[in-house]
Amino acid sequence: MFKTVLTLFRGRSADAAEAFTDANALPLLRQQIRDAGAAVKKSRQAVAIAMAGQEQEVARHAKIKKQIADLETRAMAAIEANKAELAQEAAEAIAGLEDEKASSEKAQARFNAEISRLKKEIRTAQLKMRDLERGQRLAVATQHTQKLADESPLDTNSTLREAEETLARLEQRQQATDLTRKAEAELETSTAPADVAERMAEAGLGAPLRSSADDVLARLKAKAEKPTKKAS
Repeated sequence: MFKTVLTLFRGRSADAAEAFTDANALPLLRQQIRDAGAAVKKSRQAVAIAMAGQEQEVARHAKIKKQIADLETRAMAAIEANKAELAQEAAEAIAGLEDEKASSEKAQARFNAEISRLKKEIRTAQLKMRDLERGQRLAVATQHTQKLADESPLDTNSTLREAEETLARLEQRQQATDLTRKAEAELETSTAPADVAERMAEAGLGAPLRSSADDVLARLKAKAEKPTKKAS
């Protein structure tokens, strides 16, 4: 039982740690990128120190070679002058300088190897840094987009559908209002005495209330015939 509880506790702790990491992924990524940038900066400083050491070693090597050449010339002169003791001293000094020369060459080789390694690591790190920074910018943009989508109060499609339904209801109410007003106007005019008389006159009941074109034409013809009858 104790083992089960311990396993459960470890599982919950792991879940909590993962949830915390996921919730703080962007701040964590930004700090990791800053740490990586600091490491790259230290690597560049290490390359600069190694290059300075290499230059010093190259200068030391050139100085040793110059000393060896000078002592060899003097040793030859001592041998020619039968000064064996001086020639021996020169030979011993040359041997020591040659050991220093060999040591300097090894140091230069180590510097070159270290500089090449560090430069390669820096190039690789810089490429990864650029990829990480691009990924970070994309992650930030994606998070902002998702946040805006989550905070949107209504879905766009549903909002449009609701707006269309509202417009249809508004148009229907307006049409109903127009029809009601028209019917009310017809009711108001249909019951007026003058309207009743006009409709009855139009039906041929009683004298007409308005002159028709036929009536006007007949009246004009009759008027035109009167002078003719007087003349006869």
